[in-house]
Amino acid sequence: MEVDIIGVPLDFGTDKRGVDLGPDAIRYAGLHSRIRQLGHTAKDRGDVIVAVRDELDAGDPRLRYLDPILDVQKQLMERVRESVSSGRMPVVLGGDHSVGLGSIAGVAAAFGSDRVGVIWVDTHGDFNVPETTPSGNIHGMPLAALCGYGNDRLTSLDLDGVRGFVDPVNVVVVGARELDDGERQLMKEAGISVFSMAAIDRLGIHEVMREAIRVASDGTRGVHLSFDLDVIDPQFAPGVGTPAPGGLTVREAHVVMELVSATGRLVGLDVVEVNPILDVMNRTGELAVDLILSALGKRVWFSDGRL
Repeated sequence: MEVDIIGVPLDFGTDKRGVDLGPDAIRYAGLHSRIRQLGHTAKDRGDVIVAVRDELDAGDPRLRYLDPILDVQKQLMERVRESVSSGRMPVVLGGDHSVGLGSIAGVAAAFGSDRVGVIWVDTHGDFNVPETTPSGNIHGMPLAALCGYGNDRLTSLDLDGVRGFVDPVNVVVVGARELDDGERQLMKEAGISVFSMAAIDRLGIHEVMREAIRVASDGTRGVHLSFDLDVIDPQFAPGVGTPAPGGLTVREAHVVMELVSATGRLVGLDVVEVNPILDVMNRTGELAVDLILSALGKRVWFSDGRL
């Protein structure tokens, strides 16, 4: 596998500062060399250019920092489009989860008329629109925009004739435990499949992921996995933008990655919301690397040889 590492040091989408340092925290934990140890070719393509936040006006309080965020998303879309079109695997390092918009839009652009499935692993639904957002933070809106809901400039990335990049029927949210009332209703209307932490407790992570993979794979050319580290319980991942107790265990998180990888249908990966300012000795950055390796084929086998 040829892997492109793409950094997006963006924190405009959130109130809490620090996730812009996430890409370098993940790199510092040895991402490049450890991908190569798996037998893959890896090239670090550097970072998307991001403006200096302190020099900008937030603008519309329901769409904070819309223009600079759009600039970043359009750059990222083109980077990912080129990577996928060239037969490589883009691994996008966030930054806040608004980067999922540009990343998945890039895969969709590379696929043309073929659909891409999305597995969005996150505590939050990220399905708000300006009318429902309690904060105005765009990192709570990217999945809605990908599905064609919300501000026209977000849903199209300023491309004429475009509104939405994915079909909601192939979108699955895994690990949700903090959904706003407005986005919950929108997700129902859109037909998004949601597996909350309660569903994972009841069904088990293997069964949830088998169904998530089935939904995201149905009629699609491949699956993009967008993974927010805040889905993991803070006792294991303390350095995240918006920590919330009651999340996945480390082993459950690895199972998510391993099962998607085992399908052979993974076409793109985001790992986002690592905040080294809040971390403990880069534990969360190191965990991010371990999870990326699982998505790229590293396996933990049981004693009888089964996955």
